[in-house]
Amino acid sequence: MTENIDNQLPLILVVDDNAQNLELILAYLEDFECETASAADGYTALDFVKKRVPDLILLDVMMPKISGFEVCRKIKQDPQTAEVPVIMVTALSELGDIERAIQSGTDDFLSKPINKWELITRVRTMLKIKHLKDKLERTLAYLSEVEKSSQARPE
Repeated sequence: MTENIDNQLPLILVVDDNAQNLELILAYLEDFECETASAADGYTALDFVKKRVPDLILLDVMMPKISGFEVCRKIKQDPQTAEVPVIMVTALSELGDIERAIQSGTDDFLSKPINKWELITRVRTMLKIKHLKDKLERTLAYLSEVEKSSQARPE
């Protein structure tokens, strides 16, 4: 499995107000090399990401108090968490709901009832993409530093 820069397992935050759905997703992820955390509502999820930025968020859409749409929007608007991939987990299939999810910044969708292999495949793909984006950002930062240092040297 793809590990992050610190050679730690990727952290996946699972957010769902339904305890059975939460337990099912966490059980499906047990065979996947990752660390998991869970939140039973959107506000708890937002508090969590302020303290520790996950590598991926699996986010239920329909939750009380604050919807998954709004949680996703807040995550994507924060520069500290904007690049965290979000997979919205939903039973919604209306075109308007899909459009709303895209407008809120989701990276992918997973329909309920959840298929274990689809979940694992989408999680693996999103983590791979995040790993490559992070690596590209580090490479570009390094090249920028090399360029600055070479320009600072007198000829």
